[in-house]
Amino acid sequence: MNILYDERVDGALPDVDRQALLHALKTRLPALEILHQQEELKPYECDGLSAYRTTPMLVVLPRHIDEVQGVLRVCHELRVPVVARGAGTGLSGGALPLEKGVLLVMARFNNILHIDPAARTARVQPGVRNLAISQAAAPFGLYYAPDPSSQIACSIGGNVAENAGGVHCLKYGLTVHNVLKVDILTVDGEHLSLGSNALDSPGFDLLALFTGSEGLLGVITEVTVKLLPRPQSAKVLLAAFDSVEKAGRAVGDIIAAGIIPGGLEMMDNLAIRAAEDFIHAGYPVDAQAILLCELDGVEADVADDCDRVRQVLQQAGATEVRQAKDEAERVRFWAGRKNAFPAVGRLSPDYYCMDGTIPRRELPGVLHAIAELSNEYGLRVANVFHAGDGNMHPLILFDANQPGELDRAEALGGRILELCVKVGGSITGEHGVGREKINQMCAQFNSDELTLFHAIKAAFDPGGLLNPGKNIPTLHRCAEFGAMHIHAGQLPFPELERF
Repeated sequence: MNILYDERVDGALPDVDRQALLHALKTRLPALEILHQQEELKPYECDGLSAYRTTPMLVVLPRHIDEVQGVLRVCHELRVPVVARGAGTGLSGGALPLEKGVLLVMARFNNILHIDPAARTARVQPGVRNLAISQAAAPFGLYYAPDPSSQIACSIGGNVAENAGGVHCLKYGLTVHNVLKVDILTVDGEHLSLGSNALDSPGFDLLALFTGSEGLLGVITEVTVKLLPRPQSAKVLLAAFDSVEKAGRAVGDIIAAGIIPGGLEMMDNLAIRAAEDFIHAGYPVDAQAILLCELDGVEADVADDCDRVRQVLQQAGATEVRQAKDEAERVRFWAGRKNAFPAVGRLSPDYYCMDGTIPRRELPGVLHAIAELSNEYGLRVANVFHAGDGNMHPLILFDANQPGELDRAEALGGRILELCVKVGGSITGEHGVGREKINQMCAQFNSDELTLFHAIKAAFDPGGLLNPGKNIPTLHRCAEFGAMHIHAGQLPFPELERF
């Protein structure tokens, strides 16, 4: 499936004179730190999706907004592609650099500018770590709700670019629901403010459009986020099941009972065993699946919800339902889930982390289908879910040193994403499209929709210089994608025939 990826801008890479670019940057921005030696560039050749690597032409590390503005203006004048990068923890290749482009690293913009406890907001620079916002707000009894598993390292600018979620997004929403305002620089260095400090702003909702745009529309320079008061009480129930299908059905039963948990997570046996060996969270390693259900709010309401959820879980066939006895155990339960990715990494030389979303009602059938695909491709799959909102993260285990295994892992991942679309879901929930899923965009959207996406991109970036080759496939690429599926007898949707 890799053969469809390229870095084309309107059909051809721009002809970049590296020395002329380097000279222009040094002349106009003498204080700017520029990395251009091969050994300096290597650490930036990939983001969290390390299967794909490209050494950038240049890496720039600005410290001030005027330096970012200057870089963009020079690159715009010389028609040099630019890829913005934050902490580099993304899992879809969104920050994969270009061989003939500049990698603009925003990690040094890591200051929390202002916390307003009365308005419950925080103004932060894009390089601020997700977790650092909650740590800074803690003295005021506040926190920032979106909590991706990488929150200890990932930056808020990257969270906005990918519309990140986390284990508590079921109740508290994704990044787009927790951001009030974003300041950006356009491809030619113009400053824009999207959104406002109020709950609403006049005109088109460009803030929502920009959130999740993966660096295709502009470079983030400041973010104003909403802060929430810490819940008075939070309790976690752990439920074990003897089949993943029963656990999947239990997720829908909880929501159908009118209960919206703060978090509702699912792990299968392979993920359970890996997390338990790594974290010692107290998980039942013989269970085929577990659910972690967190209920938060006022003490009396939480106690009542815990009783109701326990009954639902038992009726759904749980073999064990256990409530964390204290805060320390609650933290351990969540630590096991949040460390599932690195834990699974101990089981295999490599793993491929997928990200798709399905309707909750489809969980049992999709889990069964993933097991069949796992057998078909001869690769183990550990399943970790933000089960409450249907955001699944199958982890495909493989060994890149074995010929053909990476190709099989990619092909299996593509089939899983196409399965998500087939049942009414999406190819991404929070990781974005980036480099990884650009082919599956052809399964998600038709030619008219893709044409509209290109028009939106062109309105912000007419020359196609910001993060080219990511997120939005060309219609030519989709035609090749459809032809490949027809040839393989795997065309998932009749509508693809239009390509």
